[in-house]
This record gives sequence, structure tokens and C-alpha cells, in this order.
Amino acid sequence: MKDKNHFLPLLIDMSDKKVVIFGSGSVGERKANLFSEYAEVTIVSLSFCDIFYELEKKYGTVLIKADAEKLPDDMINDIIRDAFLVIPATNNRSINKRIVDLARSSSILTNEVDAIGDVTVPAVIKRGKLTISISTTGSSPAFSRFTRQQVEKIITPEFSDMIRIQDEIRTYLKDVVPEQKDRKTILWDILEREEVWAALRESYEKGFKIAQDIVKEKISGKVR
Repeated sequence: MKDKNHFLPLLIDMSDKKVVIFGSGSVGERKANLFSEYAEVTIVSLSFCDIFYELEKKYGTVLIKADAEKLPDDMINDIIRDAFLVIPATNNRSINKRIVDLARSSSILTNEVDAIGDVTVPAVIKRGKLTISISTTGSSPAFSRFTRQQVEKIITPEFSDMIRIQDEIRTYLKDVVPEQKDRKTILWDILEREEVWAALRESYEKGFKIAQDIVKEKISGKVR
């Protein structure tokens, strides 16, 4: 059995990567909704509801009408060829296992719904350029969602605006403050100023103006 402790959280650029999903039930639909926004997705199922046709229209998701149980191994291999990730999400465990075995024989990663596969899909919080992933390594998807809901109460939309401020100020400081430690002091001061966060709750522009004032204050005082 795979040692769950060997899972390492990574952020992967999924553009131009192929993801193949077998099944169009609730799990397949959820996976399709997630991956279609980021990757080239192919879905294999006997039938599709409207949401899948919407994904086809919006993202170019490929829909293949076929019964995975009746597909011979060579046809499944053709479908998953060059895939980065395969997700067997049918309601038949034996079919899912066969797909997993075929994928692994071609060194393709799998995300399994019946067991711990090579990849687990975390609950995700996105705030602009801030991405937070939460996982129980498949032990309790419900607890992952619960944790995400709790964290979302803390990680408010202002976090995204603060990242924008940090990025812009950091770029500016590289040209006017030669010492890295001094730049770090200024950026941390902005992060810790409650007045900046309070202003961001009103608008990005107000928060950025206060951040600029802090920079001017620090530079004129030669950064203490």
C-alpha cells in the first residue's frame, strides 16, 4: 500500500497538459469542472448532461461517447496516450482499476476515487495570485472542504490586493533602495500596518496610497 506520508504538495502549470476523465457522474462532473479551466481535458462516458456540453463550448473539452467497460485495452491506451493525468471516475471499481493499471503501465499519473492514487486533488482557495491548498490525502474530503470554509473566513479578498501592493512596491524599491534588508523592512512594515488593511477594505487605491506614504516616510528617514 502506498505510504500516504510520501505526498508532497506542488503547484504545477497544467496548460497544454492532457487530463483524461472516465465517467460523467457527480465525481466526474466535479473533476471536469476543475480541470477544464486549466488543462486539455478529455471525458469518456456513455452519456453527458448539459454541463459537459457547456465545458466543451467554453474550454474545448473533448467528449467521447463510449462505454469504458466495453472498450478494449488498446482503445483505452489510444485515448490516454500522452496524458499527464488519468482519472477513473466510473461507478464500477473493476473498470476503474483496469484503467489505473493501463495508465501506470504507460507511466501516467492517476487520481483515483476508490483508493489513494498518485495524485490527490486538494480543496483550493484562490485570492488573486494567492493559492492555498488543503488536503487530508484522501482520508476525508468532507473535512478538507470544512477546513477550506474556515480558512476562507480569514483569507479575505484584501489578501489579493495586498499581494498586488507588495509586488508593485517591491518592484519600485529595487530601483531606489539598494540594500535587500532595507527593502524587506519596508515591505514588512506595510504588511503589518493595520491602516493599510483597513483602507483595502474600502478600495485598493486607498490601501496603495497609504503604502506609498509608508515608503516615502521610510526612505526619507533612511529606513530604520
